[in-house]
Amino acid sequence: MNDVFAPATLGPIRLRNRVVKSATFEARTPDALVTDDLIEYHLRPVRGGVGMTTVAYCAVAPEGRTERRQIWMRPEAVPGLRRLADAVHAEGAAVSAQLGHAGPVANAASNRAPALSPSRLFSPLGMAATRRPSAAEVRGLVRAHAAAAALAQDAGFDAVELHFGHNYLVSAFFSPLLNHRRDEYGGALENRARFAREIATAVRERVGTGMAVTAKLSMDDGVRGGLKLPESLQIGRWLEADGALDALQLTAGSSLLNPMYFFHGSAPRKEFALAFPPPLRWGLRASGRFFLREYPYREAYLLDLAQQFRRELTMPLMLLGGISTKPTMDLAMSRGFEFVAMARALLREPDLLQRLRADPATESLCTHCNVCMTTIFHRTRCVLARPDEQAAELRDGRPPVRLRGSRPRRA
Repeated sequence: MNDVFAPATLGPIRLRNRVVKSATFEARTPDALVTDDLIEYHLRPVRGGVGMTTVAYCAVAPEGRTERRQIWMRPEAVPGLRRLADAVHAEGAAVSAQLGHAGPVANAASNRAPALSPSRLFSPLGMAATRRPSAAEVRGLVRAHAAAAALAQDAGFDAVELHFGHNYLVSAFFSPLLNHRRDEYGGALENRARFAREIATAVRERVGTGMAVTAKLSMDDGVRGGLKLPESLQIGRWLEADGALDALQLTAGSSLLNPMYFFHGSAPRKEFALAFPPPLRWGLRASGRFFLREYPYREAYLLDLAQQFRRELTMPLMLLGGISTKPTMDLAMSRGFEFVAMARALLREPDLLQRLRADPATESLCTHCNVCMTTIFHRTRCVLARPDEQAAELRDGRPPVRLRGSRPRRA
């Protein structure tokens, strides 16, 4: 069994351990460029011990952002990205850029450009109809992914993560529910998977062997008529056979139709509605129980799905979803996963890994309330922790100030 805290190889790069800080929207780039605030956001879990942190969301085209303040990959972004990469490297960790196109999840009103989807549909996120790109435009987006990866490489990033999940554009092409095309990118699964495979191959050809290339792949959309496990397993087999990827990070759910299938835990419906302006706020209040469904939290809640990929594939896999304790990490290692990916627990406690290494019985303070979901448009954070206290704790080792109602750690 692998030791989660031991150094590990991911393609051509060496990580100091097997823990990856997974991608979460940061909402710290008001001009769609790197800021000191964004760098500090990533330095907290890096100083706390993760092997690699993932910058999200780096769109490959302006209309591919979920909203206009997110980074989109262009030459003007490279100096800031290089500064971020240098800061992470100085702390001994690696850094990855999550690349993708939001597709139907993009806010067309914010981006001031129509959102794209495999077939035309009404997107409640932008309160407008999406636009169906031609096959030539789809091939142009393949090239855009490769160009974005080259920019990340120029900025000194160690890896890129291709976003093939959550009904973002590539994932929407996978979905029988969302993809009704009759050209080479629609119909049979082989056609619906073509976009993803072309992206992975183009990115690998562009960056060569000096950079790790991974993908975040949905196993199940959690939506009737959407992508299900048998088809996602076949996509995984094809991606492995193509040989362009160094690892898959396995996920689930649909940001467009069923986001809680990915998150699990409490569904913060009222708080989520307040994060949006009217009339979307009113719509979320009315339909919140259908859009934000309840899935009880448990540790490693995606393990059962992910194990079926582990049985089918030989390539390295990252287990995501409900990983906040050392026993869960050890379970992932014992089941053959090469890496674990964490997000919410590190928002609550950026230095959680340091404490888990010192005392494997340490309990995470994350309550899985998911109210952090409601902050992703304004400045992503844990609402139960104060960033100034987190930063002070990482600087000098002082214990954090307890919030009322928080659970004490085990001694």
